[in-house]
Amino acid sequence: MSRAYRVSCIEGDGIGPEIFAAARAVLATLSENFKITFDFIPTPAGDRALKDFGEALPKQSFAAIRESDLCLKAPVGETARDTILVLRQELHLYANIRPAKNYPFIESRFRGVDLVIVRENTEDLYVGREFEENEGKKAVALKVVTEEASKRIAKAAFEIALARAEVGGKSSLVCVHKANVLPKTDGLFLRSCDAVSNSFPSVAFSSMYVDTAAMNLVRAPEVFDVILTSNMYGDILSDEASQVVGGLGFAASANYGDDFALFEPVHGCAPDLVGKGIANPLSMFFTTKMMLDWLGSKKRDPNCVAASDALELAISAVSRSGVKTPDIGGNSSTEVVTKAVCAEILRQKNPTPGENSYGMLKEDVLVKW
Repeated sequence: MSRAYRVSCIEGDGIGPEIFAAARAVLATLSENFKITFDFIPTPAGDRALKDFGEALPKQSFAAIRESDLCLKAPVGETARDTILVLRQELHLYANIRPAKNYPFIESRFRGVDLVIVRENTEDLYVGREFEENEGKKAVALKVVTEEASKRIAKAAFEIALARAEVGGKSSLVCVHKANVLPKTDGLFLRSCDAVSNSFPSVAFSSMYVDTAAMNLVRAPEVFDVILTSNMYGDILSDEASQVVGGLGFAASANYGDDFALFEPVHGCAPDLVGKGIANPLSMFFTTKMMLDWLGSKKRDPNCVAASDALELAISAVSRSGVKTPDIGGNSSTEVVTKAVCAEILRQKNPTPGENSYGMLKEDVLVKW
């Protein structure tokens, strides 16, 4: 059995605790089936933490997160700036990874989309260096770009492109920027990414203006493989890409550093859905899959790799059978979806003779982002 992985847990606000509980149930099933041990460490953060402790990210929570192997986070509310942005900066989580893929159980006007956006996570306008002049009648925000951070994120993106190529990916990467208008900042980002591309000759490298990229994402998203971009552009384009393949209800993301990672759904805390029992847990499940993928790679743990594949198969099988929450065309509750996914994981491990689960083929659904 693998050693226990220390998972710091931010349950979040709004529907956060509901979908986090769903993820815990799925992880318990996977843990039993694939001999993986998790040590879950509660680390309150967000709006509730601000109310209870006077801080959105209490010092004891931050210390526990820093000492854990990774962090699994549900959405927080109005205090996102004081939680996730602080964690990205303080823990040097420089790479934000957001896949967007067509699944047969999600309605979309597109087919064949399978892309990943790699977003620089620590610089750009999101450093928050703003100030006012003329008694508040003028405001200025500083856009910060460095060669070091730009090359660091470019290297991470090219490595992802190579990994995707190994499992049938397109092996291409496009750097998205606006260097024609911002030649100093975006120009530095583009030049840095171009320099790194020389070390990855097998990956087709190109560049594209951000407005053109936004247009192409709703015109022909299937042509993209890996999109590499800066912080604010990545924030906007990744939400657009999620909608292209069906919506934020199953959009997951990872925040990577060299030795630590934080995993979270892309969507917000949806306070209007609290207590109704219909919150879509799929975003949290796919986030959990990304967590397992990272553990499998970082810790060289084949059990985590197998668990990740099993989870994706179970999600797809259950959803294609019609067990879905109302936001994606079903009428099932969060609890029903969660129990069905857990049951499908168990069926995969111990199939009933003559039973073909939900009729899924492995090659139909598995993807390595």
